[in-house]
Amino acid sequence: MEQALKNRLTFGSLMLLSLFGLLFLDWWVQKYTTELGWNVIVGSEGVTTRVAGMAGVGVLLILLIALPFAVTELATLFAAELVKPYRMIAAIGAGAMLLHAFCMQFRKFQLYSTSVLALIIVMVMLLAAFRRAMAKQSSEAITHMAGTVLSTLYLGGLAWFLIAIRVKQSARVDRYSGTTMIILMILLCVKSTDIGAYFGGRALGKHKLIFWLSPGKTWEGLFFGLMTAGLVGAICARWINPPAYHLMWWKGAIFGIIIGGIGQLGDLLESMMKRDAEVKDSGSLVPGFGGILDIIDSPLLAAPFAYILFSLF
Repeated sequence: MEQALKNRLTFGSLMLLSLFGLLFLDWWVQKYTTELGWNVIVGSEGVTTRVAGMAGVGVLLILLIALPFAVTELATLFAAELVKPYRMIAAIGAGAMLLHAFCMQFRKFQLYSTSVLALIIVMVMLLAAFRRAMAKQSSEAITHMAGTVLSTLYLGGLAWFLIAIRVKQSARVDRYSGTTMIILMILLCVKSTDIGAYFGGRALGKHKLIFWLSPGKTWEGLFFGLMTAGLVGAICARWINPPAYHLMWWKGAIFGIIIGGIGQLGDLLESMMKRDAEVKDSGSLVPGFGGILDIIDSPLLAAPFAYILFSLF
């Protein structure tokens, strides 16, 4: 237990430093490219122009680094049910979806974005079929194709929303609606739920949440986790400044509670897959945490809901 805690503190700190470094790079690249006058956007009437810069570089790098490892771990879990995705094709497909979301900030690309997204999904399926045909085998072709497409959509599709939040633009203001702070807020709300649930559950946990799926989780832990996420959301709200958003503290609290709850569902979803595969962790790449999939599962599932909530706010 002491060694596991030591590993979590050590590698958790290293991951946090890396995360903050890449998010700082994200902010700096946008600021620098804005000063260069890069990515000028013409207003709806063709008169007003604004310089947006290039957003989301740091977030894109984080996900491009993490997703290939996550694809490998997900394929290992799928293999327990004889679903065998082609890892390279799934990783390329997920990466293509990330690049698609990143390019959504460019006006010319927006004209073709829907067609390009559909093409990516179709090409992943066709490449998986072609890969099976190259092996001169027809058996298990469906499971290979289905597994490859599912891996691409599960990882690339959910991660798409994280970048889409970051590069989201508003026609009414001279900046991106999405900011680096919004991405950080999402991550903090999700992970603070885990921290609050862990300590709250250890101190007062008596009633099991879903014993057959995740024996360590309790209703008391979930309550403390959600309250922690609400507090973090309320604190972060003051840093989400207008004109992009005007997020009052109580909206931030609601956001934190909802996103924290969705993040816990992401943990349970992966727990279900790991129990099916009869493994404790999705991998062993990060000591004290397991695999990359164990780390990013909850933020990924929370991403589309965060996109909807910020659109409503």
